[in-house]
Amino acid sequence: MFRRREPVPFAFLAEADRFRSNVTPPTPERASAGQIAARWLLGLTIVAALVGSLVLGMPALSTNTSTPTQQSQASQGH
Repeated sequence: MFRRREPVPFAFLAEADRFRSNVTPPTPERASAGQIAARWLLGLTIVAALVGSLVLGMPALSTNTSTPTQQSQASQGH
């Protein structure tokens, strides 16, 4: 196997498999009822804001065909 002549400064990183810990990480803390309610309220607020902006913006985006279009005098043939 290939060996380096000079020592590797971080040789312990290459041998990290030997030092694996058998300690399990703590389980994540469950969210309280207040936190869950706050998340739902925030989500509903964002959805309501998007729907409201769509409802208020639709009249501006629609083409109004009920009013007659203004024509210039040159197009009227006078």
